[in-house]
Amino acid sequence: MKRFSFSLQLLTGLAAGVALGFAARIWDVTWLAETLNRIGQIFVQLLKLAVPPLVFTAVLVSVANLRNVNGAARLAAKTLMWFLITAAVAVALAIGLGLLIDPGRGVSLDTGAAKAPEHAGTWLDFVTGILPTNVVTAFTEVNVLQIVFLGAVLGAAALAAGEKAEPALALARSVLELVQKALWWVIRLAPIGTAGLIGKAVSTYGWDLLAPLAKFSAGVYAGCLLVLLAVYPTLLAVWGKVSPVRFFRNAWPAIELAFVSRSSVGTLPLTQRVTVERNGVDPDYASFAVPFGATTKMDGCASVYPALAAIFVAQVFGVPLGLGDYLLIAFVSVVGSAATAGLTGATVMLTLTLSTLGLPLEGVGLLLAIDPILDMMRTATNVAGQMVVPVLVARSEGRLDTAVFNAPPQPLDDAPSGTRRTPEPLAA
Repeated sequence: MKRFSFSLQLLTGLAAGVALGFAARIWDVTWLAETLNRIGQIFVQLLKLAVPPLVFTAVLVSVANLRNVNGAARLAAKTLMWFLITAAVAVALAIGLGLLIDPGRGVSLDTGAAKAPEHAGTWLDFVTGILPTNVVTAFTEVNVLQIVFLGAVLGAAALAAGEKAEPALALARSVLELVQKALWWVIRLAPIGTAGLIGKAVSTYGWDLLAPLAKFSAGVYAGCLLVLLAVYPTLLAVWGKVSPVRFFRNAWPAIELAFVSRSSVGTLPLTQRVTVERNGVDPDYASFAVPFGATTKMDGCASVYPALAAIFVAQVFGVPLGLGDYLLIAFVSVVGSAATAGLTGATVMLTLTLSTLGLPLEGVGLLLAIDPILDMMRTATNVAGQMVVPVLVARSEGRLDTAVFNAPPQPLDDAPSGTRRTPEPLAA
């Protein structure tokens, strides 16, 4: 395995998964399909198992280290600003694409058989997505945004407590190092996990299922690709003044893992490592921006998909949309992405968008069958955006190591080390 780069190992796993998935589907090999499904499930579970302690300790330690970071408030404001800007551009492209291709025109589906989801997203999810009702539940349900909130609060408390907080911070730093080391053992299994995840998708979902919704599915992929290959490279080249080609070369392992795992949270450890070790973003800032982005920066799930899906549902149910409706779609997509925290992101955003527009929630049921296929591209777009914004902000603040960014990609075969500077003890 050491003879091949980690990216090549992931590509090999992807190819093997596609081949095994087609074999299971064509020859109806039930045991193979079940095996692929189980392998993928175990891999994602192992990733998610390490996420809560990783995010909590990383944020806690980073907040406590703010005394060594100049302009922390400015960094946070710039990060949020770029989140909003990129979300607005993504949803505008999606609406334009939807008006161009008319994804719901001529589609014959049994709308009477569609059922509304049990849980619809509401604006109250903003509050419930950030403020935990129970500390234990935030960790057991892997609600990353709530874990970030808890880590930030305790980190701020450590800042206020001064030297008295040093024993707790020392423990947090030790746990962080332990989790990073253990987590890398799981990440090294990614080629096997990739084969299981993509193999399960191929064996379960075929063209027969996609055919009635081919135009809509193609629209979602096209919209995400426009964001990935046009919007992000333009921002990187014009505002970041860095090479988009080098960025994608560096970020590819995280984007590929996001595509097959369909989980921004599950990809978070690799996203964080790539952002620091390959893209050269300051580790103290990255420990804020990447976990925050993993919960709220969702251009695929919260911008492209709900915009196209709302247009699709309106056309299928014969509901005309006006300029005000399209502006409302944009508003919900840009402002409402935080409502996805701790929930099934794209489904919640879609129900939130449909309910705000007054469209039938039964439309969600029409799209659930192909959701896993669409979710792969949506999540890849999400994770790419979660790495683009830290690069843009770090570049503007002089916190981007261009030598690291422009260097040949740092090998990811070995366990991480030295990705965070050891801070000095807090002063009283």
